[in-house]
Amino acid sequence: MIRVCGIAGLKLHTEFADGDRLRRTGEQMADAIIHRGPDDGDVWVGADVGVVLAHRRLSILDLSPAGHQPMSSACGRYVVVFNGEIYNWVSIRTELEQSGKAPAWRGYSDTEVLLAGIVAWGLEATLKRARGMFAIAVWDSRERMLSLVRDRIGEKPLYYGRVGNAFAFSSELKSLRAIPGGDFQTDPGALALMLRYGYVPTPLSIYRNIFKLPPGTLLRVNARGEFGEPEAWWSFAETARQRAAARSPMSDAKALDALDEVLGSAIGEQMEADVPLGALLSGGLDSSMVVALMQSRSAKPVRTFTIGFAEGAYDEAAHAKVVAAHLGTEHTELYVSPDQARAIIPRLPDMYDEPFADSSQIPTALVCALTRQHVTVCLSGDAGDELFGGYNRYFWATSLWQRFGKLPLGLRRRAAGLFSSISAGAWNNALGALSWAMPGRLRVSNPGDKLHKLAEVMGADSEEALYRELVSQWRGVLPLRTPGEPKTLVADPATWPGMPCYAERMMAVDTLTYLPDDILVKVDRAAMAASLETRVPFLDERVISFAWGLPFEQKVRNGQGKWLLRQLLYRYVPQAMVDRPKQGFGVPIEHWLRGPLRDWAEDLLSPDQLGSDGLLDPVPIRAMWQRHLSGRNVQYALWNVLMYQAWRRRWA
Repeated sequence: MIRVCGIAGLKLHTEFADGDRLRRTGEQMADAIIHRGPDDGDVWVGADVGVVLAHRRLSILDLSPAGHQPMSSACGRYVVVFNGEIYNWVSIRTELEQSGKAPAWRGYSDTEVLLAGIVAWGLEATLKRARGMFAIAVWDSRERMLSLVRDRIGEKPLYYGRVGNAFAFSSELKSLRAIPGGDFQTDPGALALMLRYGYVPTPLSIYRNIFKLPPGTLLRVNARGEFGEPEAWWSFAETARQRAAARSPMSDAKALDALDEVLGSAIGEQMEADVPLGALLSGGLDSSMVVALMQSRSAKPVRTFTIGFAEGAYDEAAHAKVVAAHLGTEHTELYVSPDQARAIIPRLPDMYDEPFADSSQIPTALVCALTRQHVTVCLSGDAGDELFGGYNRYFWATSLWQRFGKLPLGLRRRAAGLFSSISAGAWNNALGALSWAMPGRLRVSNPGDKLHKLAEVMGADSEEALYRELVSQWRGVLPLRTPGEPKTLVADPATWPGMPCYAERMMAVDTLTYLPDDILVKVDRAAMAASLETRVPFLDERVISFAWGLPFEQKVRNGQGKWLLRQLLYRYVPQAMVDRPKQGFGVPIEHWLRGPLRDWAEDLLSPDQLGSDGLLDPVPIRAMWQRHLSGRNVQYALWNVLMYQAWRRRWA
């Protein structure tokens, strides 16, 4: 095993091409993503078929030349470039050997095992055997067919589309921009969705005619460079639906033992590496769970890493330190000043490659850079919320709809107008006085802000619309000169997976949208910018299947999410160490925009800058900026605009 890496390539519409020119193009594409694989790289050229495959390598396992890519199968029919890891490659290799279908092995890489599996069973049958994270391109010389593949949930990125006279693909957009003759124009529909949600949803990219390959799919490209729609080789929605439909009662004790086994097995498998390995530890439930199970399987202290912040409300380092001490890890923490954190902002457009506006990208980039100074691979606790019901919106939306959903829509909208018409400060003063008059009854911090947030979603006319409002960062009419917002899964209730309850429907939609397009993008780009591999044990196929087979009451109980996960963690860490309110991994963007980032933001939000590409409408954006400066916190919507503007200044 050798990667996380970067892959790129193209297929011309003709089958005969200038080999030297193809090689130069492939080298330029690979050089653009050298940060994804600084250890090695190469290009394979099939001039007679108009194909080039490029690879950059970050060595993890089998550091020898036997793991070099692009790699050809022993029979010579297939050539592959591969980004990711197949964690169960040893068992697949054993199956090949026992069936008599193994080649004469050249080394110990999962790439070689992947190729041998394709030769023996075909591409899809091999993928269904593989547990891991990956983006793969396979050239079949017999069928004159290029196949692109993405892993089940979308841990590894893969872009594709037509650039000039070629079909092209890459791990990052900057590789595609390296192809001569490309015409990259911003897609207004993708921009609309980015402003709405803070990211560009799959299958779109920020560019017209360039797409993201959806998770769990493969795309076939023929000899003329023609391609159709991606085909599913695995479906999360169908897996979750089948597992939910087949649920049967299981005692809490048995469920707890089963979770310990399945999650521990996934973590043990992902701890394999020939380079230093560690874990990101925030001190929260999910990362503490991963570290606890890692340490239980390690004969020496696990390396753990945490970033601390001077702003107390955003600092989790003290919690992480206590957990690390209890588990006996070798813990490293770095406290950064606000100036150090803000210094990463100019690098974000290069790091994320298309507009991306989850502000926790800043601490994520910092902790990945710290971690890479000590290890090459780290495990993270991402995806625990989506699988085990951890986000507050699952409870808040359910409770809100039960309380207000049956009230007439007109009445709710009038109440929302009333709440919005009074400033948050006035509400705080009024409710503060009421709290003083009725001691012990009202203990809500910043009630005015909460009432304004409530007002923003009270006008929803369905459960699905309420969810959409909760996950939208720019609500209402978008600030675009030309209206138009492509329909996505979030906004199309007919496409939502059928689940037993509202909360589980939200969990499923999050897993199909927010998880791959926000959470996993955030971590992949930040880690790859530091040449660090991250692994996500919660996204092991067996853990996903187990979680969706659990009755909902074993995931959410007594108004508390991740119930079973908590009980398991209590086996390893005292309850008092980890039982605390959920805390996001963020920075105080709202204060920074009024203070040290104000000049930077004012420049990007000036009327001239906002109007320069003809897509944004400066008037509502300037109005929102003034609202924020006056004390009304609308930082997330503004951050979306700022990240688009910063990206456009860098790339457009």
